[in-house]
Amino acid sequence: MTKRFVLLFFLLAVSLNVWADPGYYVVTVYDNKDEKSLDYRYWAVSRANGAETIWPELGFGYGVTARWYTELYASAIGTSKSDLKLSTWNWQNDYQLTQGQYPVDLALHTNFIRPHDTADGYTFEFGPALQTDMGKVRLNGNVFFERSFASEESYGNGQANATQMKYQWQVKYRWIPSFHIGLQGFGELGDWDHWASRDQQSHRIGPALFGSFELMSSTKFAYQAAYLKGSVYGKHADMFTMRLQLLF
Repeated sequence: MTKRFVLLFFLLAVSLNVWADPGYYVVTVYDNKDEKSLDYRYWAVSRANGAETIWPELGFGYGVTARWYTELYASAIGTSKSDLKLSTWNWQNDYQLTQGQYPVDLALHTNFIRPHDTADGYTFEFGPALQTDMGKVRLNGNVFFERSFASEESYGNGQANATQMKYQWQVKYRWIPSFHIGLQGFGELGDWDHWASRDQQSHRIGPALFGSFELMSSTKFAYQAAYLKGSVYGKHADMFTMRLQLLF
């Protein structure tokens, strides 16, 4: 039975359009020891001039311990289903530093990003992920830093660009397991020690829906989707994001 759900999940994933940077999803860290996941993320960004960028991500995640979650996933990019191309390989790791002993839980998020079409260069993302609960309301706030590197042959000093700073936050009301409602926000600020001017920054906000369903005793389907309005690097853009997970 589980094999049928896995096959259904992959068929659904490859039939959809998709986008990521700077789409993102809010990183949340929780105890999911021994839980495996097939993970599909969808981003679509429409700009004021009508241009749309789509970017799909498909991966496999695993809760190694009660504190450590790891995931390998691939990202593609394009402007339509017909011109999608594989963009990057990604290795994400999230590690919980606290688990309920303080009012706010703290985790360390890292992501190693390798371009698909070249063996030269990589990007490393890292930063704190914070979470707290107020009754049925869950609050998340993350600040991440991103640094790109390449070989000395390409950049002379091995550095492609300065460390970039970005943020993400989420407010979620957990009504029933199958339906949560909330708000999400994302932004890119520029160099961590010298932010870009306001008209060159990115800030997006919008409503979000979440939920999960039991498919069988050991298998669950989780979803989230959000519609965001704001800017992408200073230019107005609307964004739709979606994440589907098969957990087993």
